[in-house]
Amino acid sequence: MSKILEEVKELRKIWGGFRPARVLLTANNYRVFDHLKKPQKVSTISKRLKADVRATEILLDALTGLGLLKKMKNMYSNSPLAARFLVSGYLYYQGDMLRHADTLWKNWSGLDEVIKTGKPYHKAHNHEAFILGMHNNASLKAKDIIKIVGLKSVKTALDLGGGPGTYSIEMARRGVNVTLFDYPETIAIARKVVKKEKIHSINFISGDFMSDDIGRGYDLIFISQILHAYSEKDNLQLLRKCKKALNNGGRVVIQEFSISKDRTHPPQGALFSVNMLVNTEGGRCYSPDEIKGWLLKVGMKNIEERVIDDAVLISGLFSSQIK
Repeated sequence: MSKILEEVKELRKIWGGFRPARVLLTANNYRVFDHLKKPQKVSTISKRLKADVRATEILLDALTGLGLLKKMKNMYSNSPLAARFLVSGYLYYQGDMLRHADTLWKNWSGLDEVIKTGKPYHKAHNHEAFILGMHNNASLKAKDIIKIVGLKSVKTALDLGGGPGTYSIEMARRGVNVTLFDYPETIAIARKVVKKEKIHSINFISGDFMSDDIGRGYDLIFISQILHAYSEKDNLQLLRKCKKALNNGGRVVIQEFSISKDRTHPPQGALFSVNMLVNTEGGRCYSPDEIKGWLLKVGMKNIEERVIDDAVLISGLFSSQIK
């Protein structure tokens, strides 16, 4: 019987995963952690949140059980984890990503319908949370990623679909003339992020990179977490466009989530494909072999792959002298 119970516990862990997630997302929506930089009573917090006292206490107790708060003599305060990542304005703040996750929660709730129709389910949309959430994520690793990409001999770079400009900022800090290309509403947010970082050497182009001109004369085109939002046909079209935009000897470097050849592992990669199913017309996670195959198909050479944590960097070289 004990083996059966252990197996059931594993199943419960999967289906019950929504509970801690929902508690965290709701706490973030109410900015609970901003109010708990110093110990506070439930009555004080409930007034600041304009929330029910009983409901606030139950929420704070649950957050304490999750290790996000500390409770002592009926006083609550942030745990070190929450203090580092969940207080707005702090260096490694992740609250925008959680706001985006709250949007995803609403859209994922239509998964039953998506499986039936194969069409995305757009019940909720918060573009600012999405773009700033990407900044939350990229800020944790941008310096390391750009160092690995390597900028030797790179004078001009295109950050294609560069979102908030996190990677553009890192390249610009290293003396590269960077162009950030994205949709107009995204560029408006990126300009604010870049201005806050006091960077003045980034050019902005607004448009749709699938249909509009992306420019010419780049030594590097960086495509970070973009291809998973599109179909294979669209990605091939985009990579052909990128090849034409490169200088001789220029590179395309793609960053994507890592996933196995059979697209089942790691579980996060397979689940992210579900996210693309819910939110896009033709996207999903693509394996490194698939992406490398596309680069070869459009005529790129010297294809290289490097796995970094939960991501993979795949690069290809354009050279008219390599047959």
